This record gives sequence, C-alpha cells and structure tokens, in this order.
Amino acid sequence: MTTNQQGHTFQVDLRGLVDLLSHHLYSSPRVYLRELMQNAVDAITARRALDPAAPARITIRTGVGGGITVEDSGVGLTEADVHTFLATIGRSSKRTADGDLDLAEARADFIGQFGIGLLACFVVADEILVVSRSAKEAGAPAVEWRGRSDGTYSIRTLPAGTVKQPGTTVTLTPRADGSEWLEPGTVLRLARHYGSLLRYDVEVVDRHGEVSPVNDTPPVWDRSYRSPAARREALAAYGRETFDFTPLDTIDLDIPLVGLKGVAFVLPTPAHPTKRSGNRVHLKGMLLSDQAAELLPDWAFFVACVVDTTGLRPTASREALYADETLEAVRDAIGERVRQWLTGLAASDLALLRRFLDVHHLAVKALARYDDELLELLLPWLPFETTDGTVSLDEFSRSHPVVLVTQTVEEFRQVSSIASAAGLGVINGGYVYDRELVHRLPQIRPAVTVTDLDPETVTAHLDTVDPAAELAAAPFLARARAVADRLDTDVALRAFQPVGVPAMLVDNREARHERRRAELSAGADELWAGILGSLSSSAPRAQLILNHLNPLIRKLAELATKADPQLSETAVEALYGQALLLSRRPLRPSDHALLNRSFLGLLEFAAQAAGGDKEESR
Repeated sequence: MTTNQQGHTFQVDLRGLVDLLSHHLYSSPRVYLRELMQNAVDAITARRALDPAAPARITIRTGVGGGITVEDSGVGLTEADVHTFLATIGRSSKRTADGDLDLAEARADFIGQFGIGLLACFVVADEILVVSRSAKEAGAPAVEWRGRSDGTYSIRTLPAGTVKQPGTTVTLTPRADGSEWLEPGTVLRLARHYGSLLRYDVEVVDRHGEVSPVNDTPPVWDRSYRSPAARREALAAYGRETFDFTPLDTIDLDIPLVGLKGVAFVLPTPAHPTKRSGNRVHLKGMLLSDQAAELLPDWAFFVACVVDTTGLRPTASREALYADETLEAVRDAIGERVRQWLTGLAASDLALLRRFLDVHHLAVKALARYDDELLELLLPWLPFETTDGTVSLDEFSRSHPVVLVTQTVEEFRQVSSIASAAGLGVINGGYVYDRELVHRLPQIRPAVTVTDLDPETVTAHLDTVDPAAELAAAPFLARARAVADRLDTDVALRAFQPVGVPAMLVDNREARHERRRAELSAGADELWAGILGSLSSSAPRAQLILNHLNPLIRKLAELATKADPQLSETAVEALYGQALLLSRRPLRPSDHALLNRSFLGLLEFAAQAAGGDKEESR
C-alpha cells in the first residue's frame, strides 16, 4: 500500500522576520544603508564583468519625502529577476559573468552572499520601491517592484523610455520608529562609516543639491608618496583620523593569500591586556566590523588595525568574521608581521624601541614567554623591578649570577631593602609574566642560576648576634616572643643593614594562608570550624626579625629588666606594626587595631614619664 505525500512550501511571516533581523541578526538598524550600498557595489561589479568600460557610480539622495534613494549604474534586473530574487527570501541575486548563479565562484568579486540584504531595509522602512533596468538585454524595459512591511508586494513593467540607462534605484519610505536613521546627517555619517574604502565612487546628495563624497580611493596604504617619510606621515594622519590617537609607529600588513592589505597602528599609551583594540575590517571595501578583536593574537593588544580583505568569510549578519582555519592563519600571519616589526626595531631604531618598551613592555613580555629568539633579542631592553632598581634582565644577571625571584609583590617589598644591603640579587616576580620570564633566563644565559626566593634565604644572609649580647637581651626577647606568639609569629635577633630599620617581618604565602584559615575558623560555626581545622598545616610561621644594630632595639633590651613589662610588650606591638607597614601588604582590621593600640599605649607611657619628671623637679 502506498501513501501519496503532498509537498508544501514554507510560509514566511515578514513582520516576524523583520523583528528577527532587527533584534537578533543585526546589531543596529543602521546596517540598512550598508546593505543598500553593498547591493549597489555588487550590481556594478556584475555589470563590469559584462562591460569593463561600464560606468561605476553610486548616488545616495536624502530628503526625498523623509526617506532616501540609492541609485547605482549596475547590471540591473529583468522582470524575471525581480520575481526570482526580490520576491524570494534568502536567495542571492549575485551572478557570475555568464548570468548563472554560482555563489562559490562569485564570492571573490561580490560582497553579499546570503540574499537577505534588501529585506534588512524593512528595519527602518515601511515601504521599499525598486526601479531597475537590466543591462543584460538590449532595450529591456524598466521594472518596478514595490514591497511593504506587511509582507505584500506588487510588480509592474514601466513604459519604454521611463528609465534611460541601465541600473537600479531603491527608495525607502521610513517607518514611524525608523525616521531618525534616514535623516540627512545620519545618512552621510553612516555612508562614510561603512563605505570609506569602497572601490567605486559614492556620493551623498542632499535636497539642495549639495554633493558630499563618501569614499577616498585608493586606500591610504596603496597610494604613491614622494618619500618614505611622507608615507609615514600620511599613515599616521589616517590613524589619527580613524582612531583619534597619533600612533607610535605604523606596520604594513600584506597577506596575498586572502587578499588582505592594511596597516597596524601602534598605540601611544598603555593598553590593558583584557581590553582589546577595535580593529576595522573591510570586506572588498565595505566595512564589516570596527571591533574585530579576533583579527589579532591575544598578545598583540598594543596595536589597532585597519585592513581590507577579499578572502575572509563574514558571518550571516556581515558584522563579524567567521571563525575558521583561514581566520586562524591570518591571525598568525599578522602576529608574525608584528613580531618582525619588533625585531626590526631592535636592529635599526633603538630610540623608538625604548619608547615602545616604556609604554608596552607588558605586551612584549607576554610574547617573549613563548619566543626564545625574541626574548634573547630584547633581553637587554625589557625592564624588571629588582633590588638594583628597574633594570633589564641582561644587566641584572651580569651583576648577580645567582638570581632570586619572589612569587608576589608583597614578598619583594618585605625583603628588598634588606636583601639589597646583604648583596642578594632579588627580582620582583609578582607582576604578570615576570616570574615566568626570569625562570627562562638560564635558557638564554646558561651561566645564570634562578631560584625562587624563600624567606629563610634572606634570614640566613643576616649576621648572627654575639651570644653574650643575645643573652643580655634574653628578658626582652622573652617578652617579645610572648607578644609575637599571640600574633602567630616567631621572633629572632639578627644584625643587618640598614641600621635605621629596627625590625623586619618575613613570611611566605603558606604562612599567610594559615593565618587566614585560623581567622576564618575562629569566626565560623562548628561545622565550618571543623572543616577549616582539617585544612590546617604545619607551615612555618612568620618571623619578626629584630635588628640588633638599631639603637632603639638596644635601648629596649636594656630597659627590659628595669621598666614596666607592659612597656616592652607595647613596644613589641609597635615594632610589629611598623614592620607590617614597611612590608606594604594589605592590613587586616586586627592589624589596624594593633597599630592604634600600640600607638596610644606608647603615648600613655610617654605622658606618664613626662609627669614623673615634673614631680621629681619639684
């Protein structure tokens, strides 16, 4: 038994489709003008394939009944074409020279690919009027197509002679909520935004007949100049006009495989790695996107590009690049070109290289992590914060064959002054990429040894105190250890430079984590306290290292057996608080309380001493 199956045709709700376009496919209603110009460019391209000497002009007229018209001298449409393409949603009217539809072959010449361009105009227009005369048939009559946003349309053939030349004119009647996009000033701004690199002349004519050119061809990078200096000035001026900054330098981009040409502009100010520059990508002259971050490798956040390409694939909305292997290859090629520019600076323009690194050393460090050749080339120039000041790795490693690197900025600040006085070579590895690059230094300089800094390493380089002096200070040290024990800290007496530092607080991340765990456990309920207690570790505690060379420490040791024990304890709290401040690490509420308590306590002792002196004088 057989069952007859009847085929059906999808029905399209034009209102719903327009809503889909305006709210989901396109980022803004402004794309309507790009679609109109794109169709005009493709029509001219098709006519030029038939007749290379055919005129190539696009005229946008504003102030036409509140709407606009877009006229082109393109190939035009026959009545059959109108029925086939303007009345069928989703079918592209782009044809090859012989008139057959072959989208894959036409892609290299035409901008549009998806056949929904004219439909996008319903985002701003209530009615679209298309009048077209075909150039493919001699004496072909002009055809009028009138489409409405309610999904209806009408077609009629115009009398002979109504339209004298082949081409197409599209007139938009604005919607009530779309008229702002058809205002003359807005139209000119949008035309220049999208069409500045179009290869055919485009102009906007207002209702008074004033003509405003839209594009300026050829692109600035394809023009002839009297000298390289003049070319650099022209490119810099273009970058300033496009991005509103004067570039530090410009980098030519040329990737013939995908027909890509353009310029990368080096930013004159620091850029955050997570805030990518807006790259402008033109597809066959038409602006595709002005925020194409995917065009560049992640590390190249210090440049902004303007490129025109024929071989990259757009998304359906034609507002972004399609992520495929071709785009990945282009991204790698542009990254290699930027890298070549960097290496060229190191060989030919050290002054510019220094200016660049002053601004963008973070980006270069990001690249050098994976590029031994670049790291070796730029090693003499990359700045690092060290105990010798801000110097290059190359310079620092010549003075310190054993390089110590901290894991955090806090650790470096804790030990930098003491380590410098002790002759230790320490690099701040707390900044992004720095520690990783320092550890790769032996690959470039095999004679150099790099080790993570352990706080005990610094302590071991401090001079021990004579046993007799330490014995004499035993009462003070005992009281100091009692106070420090409440702060989960050990106390040691050493002799170190500079003499003006009475105490130094040394700890590591494990010790800080353990203190934080203990604080959370103390304030948690029974369940969480038990969980946090199970995470406790035997990590070494922080150390408060007292400087025996400091006069204040010597004085406190002498007074320990004579003065009020409370004075010694308050002084130890004050020393701990000062050491905290010297380490420049964030203070907890308990640290603030300790500093206030010790400060007020010392003031009280000072006031009592002053009062006692007055009594004795009487």
